[in-house]
Amino acid sequence: MTGPITRNRDIESLKVAARWPGADQATVVILATRLAAARADADGYSWFQHEADTHPDRALPLALAGFFQARLGGDPGDALAKLDKAADAELGLPHFFRGLALAALPPDPQRAERAIQDLEFVLAVGDQFPLALLRAVQHALAAAYATVGKDDLAAEASRRSGLGSLPADSQLQYGSYWVTAEDGFRFTSPRIWRPAPDVHVVQGYDFCDFAFITTSEGIIAIDAGTTQARVQAALAELDLPAGPISHLILTHAHFDHVGGVDALRGPGTQVVAAAAFPAESADQRRNTVPFGYFLGNGGGTVPEIVPDRLIGEPTTLTIGGTELVLHPTPGGETSDALMIYLPASGVLFTGDVMMPYLGAPFFAEGSPEGLLETLASIREVRPAALIQGHTTLTETFTIEAIPGLEAALTLLRDQVLDGIRRGLALADILDGNELPDVLRDHPKAVLPYLVIRDNFSARLYHQRTGYWKPDGQGMEPMTAGQHAAALDLLAAGREDAFTTAARTLIGQGDHALALQIIEPGLLCHPASTELAALRRTALHRLMEQTQQLDPFRFLIYADLAGVEIGPIR
Repeated sequence: MTGPITRNRDIESLKVAARWPGADQATVVILATRLAAARADADGYSWFQHEADTHPDRALPLALAGFFQARLGGDPGDALAKLDKAADAELGLPHFFRGLALAALPPDPQRAERAIQDLEFVLAVGDQFPLALLRAVQHALAAAYATVGKDDLAAEASRRSGLGSLPADSQLQYGSYWVTAEDGFRFTSPRIWRPAPDVHVVQGYDFCDFAFITTSEGIIAIDAGTTQARVQAALAELDLPAGPISHLILTHAHFDHVGGVDALRGPGTQVVAAAAFPAESADQRRNTVPFGYFLGNGGGTVPEIVPDRLIGEPTTLTIGGTELVLHPTPGGETSDALMIYLPASGVLFTGDVMMPYLGAPFFAEGSPEGLLETLASIREVRPAALIQGHTTLTETFTIEAIPGLEAALTLLRDQVLDGIRRGLALADILDGNELPDVLRDHPKAVLPYLVIRDNFSARLYHQRTGYWKPDGQGMEPMTAGQHAAALDLLAAGREDAFTTAARTLIGQGDHALALQIIEPGLLCHPASTELAALRRTALHRLMEQTQQLDPFRFLIYADLAGVEIGPIR
């Protein structure tokens, strides 16, 4: 083999979409940071240099060509000339990438001072940058400060990056996720967001986001988080007017949206949910989350909740002068979804109807058809903005993305159903790397489509096929130990056969395949320190690969590796 066995289909699709006329800048930046995280510097340099040559009037491709050229090593003069030209032409992202490039070059005080200027500028206008990029800024500042002898500032920047305990060569710089065994997983750093008058959205205090609407008759709470303690911690930092929680509206019955209900429910609180909530809640109490990092200590409980009011059709409520329209919908995740629309501000709270996993991947739930139906209903409501149940969903699945996403997922559904009819295995369907041409006219829908594509396909496939698959999977189930024993036979009982294969696979970017060699290798050779080290490396690389667009995989790999990452401060 001279290259990887598996394909990075997301990067392939991003390359195509980033070259479409009118491509969204976020698509270009995600492509660049995915390539950087994958250590694909030669590929990144070649791709962006071509873009810079094709579009000499654009600063960002030139900056990215210089960024990847600098990462390749050698004489940095030409790379820095490109970065300087781009930064002179445009404020913002060129300075971000120049600062990262300068800080990563071999230590040089003059270059480090220039890096500090660029990166401190980015922090000064940080509200114009995605929070995920600010982790890379703090990480690079730590290196630059250390080079010029400002050790206290270097230590503080390292702390603010949340990456202090990770290996020096870690590429976990481009995402906002953080996770610890105690706190569980969070999509973003703690913050309070006020998208409209009297609307307060709590983000990063818990696994899910929840919100409060102030009215003349009290406070309306939307969702209840995972634990009472986390809800109370957010309430302590909220500047809410004194008054009771008059209403608690639950978007659905998942554990991360109802677990803290007792922190909000008072004697006069009216609990409102969709008509399907009781049945869904009963199902959820029978489920067990298999990974501790999802919720941390104290999370995961689905309490007994008997709503005071169940909503079975679109219903208008007026509470303390505030009008709300409640829309029950099948949604893409659970059957009891309830959306809340505020006509005065145009805000629509959607809960998890667009959760890209279409239900938790380890539960028997989720509905591709329900998602498509919900996208159509959102289009009919015509809200000005969407507030989702998790921060990254709010940032990615915007109202501008809905028309293109609905059209692209409809085409994807048809492709998957056609593959099922033709007897294709799921892996072969996914390998088709479907990127509907309709997305050319909807640049804001490209990233949401890529985030949801594989999970939409997998959920649809598993709901339409049996437990015996066309490629024979499921017909003769084997234990992990039996599979390991067969591989050990192939390896002639030699530990080094496993380590050699795993090291080769990691070196060529086949990290998931490497893990599938390492795990059975450790079952056969449990004392192998080399296999254990390779396992940590493979899991770390898989975290790097999933740090932007795949939070559930990211947190599971972190859980398996025992890695903790702090919030961006």
